[in-house]
Amino acid sequence: MSPHQLLASCWTTAGDAAPLRGDERSPFAIGDRIAAVAAAGWQGFGINQADLAATRSDPGWSVIRSILDDHGISHVEVEFLNEWWTDDERRRSSDAVRFELLAAAEVLRAGHIKVGSEFSGAPVEPDRFAAEFDILCNQAAEAGTRIALEPMPFSSLPTIESGARFINEVGNPAGGLCIDSWHVFRAGTDPSELPTILAPAIIFAAELSDADAEVVGTLFEDTINNRRLCGQGTWDLPSLVRAMRAAGFDGPWGVEIISNEQRARPLEEAVRLARETTLQVFAAAESGEWPD
Repeated sequence: MSPHQLLASCWTTAGDAAPLRGDERSPFAIGDRIAAVAAAGWQGFGINQADLAATRSDPGWSVIRSILDDHGISHVEVEFLNEWWTDDERRRSSDAVRFELLAAAEVLRAGHIKVGSEFSGAPVEPDRFAAEFDILCNQAAEAGTRIALEPMPFSSLPTIESGARFINEVGNPAGGLCIDSWHVFRAGTDPSELPTILAPAIIFAAELSDADAEVVGTLFEDTINNRRLCGQGTWDLPSLVRAMRAAGFDGPWGVEIISNEQRARPLEEAVRLARETTLQVFAAAESGEWPD
């Protein structure tokens, strides 16, 4: 058994579904996804808001929690909330997702809820953004979970440094960061800088994936269509693992493979390949040997 605790993100197991591509529900039954993840040796499982809404009553979140327990899945994350700071027509739909995620996180005993910042390039009023984040974190704490904010290079928090600065300024213990390798490298951050940027208390989650050197399409198109299995791209992922450990992170590690290739793979193959290639990264991080 691997000593590394790995969490299969929702998109790693979702099959032919993608962020912001109409209906985001996975074509695979939730029980089949959990069983496949467990059989492949994972310890964690992620679920998105579309699948949570679809399974609220059938089979029901308490049943899903029982299935997770029966399969030895101890780490759960739910996602994804955006536009939580808005005060226009977007807020109504955002609030519906917010309360779905908070309610599900409580029943599923999720360790965190992943959230984002402004993607459209529209200005964000800093004081409102901070105040709304503080409120969201308090609501998460009441539900027994935490908020993991994910800095992204195409968002209003484009770097890990800007995300860490924001989290530290708000200062809510239920608010922290999700550090995604794709967003680290695409933002041009050197992994060696992470131990200086990040305090252990604000690292709530970390995710691994790989990518080609060149961006295809927009950054958003690239991140949802062209991620690679770990070790099948161009990034020095072992250096990122070592840097995150130096920053105080000890897992569980998410694996978020969002790509056309991953969506086309059969479920069992998708989860097996994602896990096997990620374990090779940890082996290289420990041995210091990583092929060019």
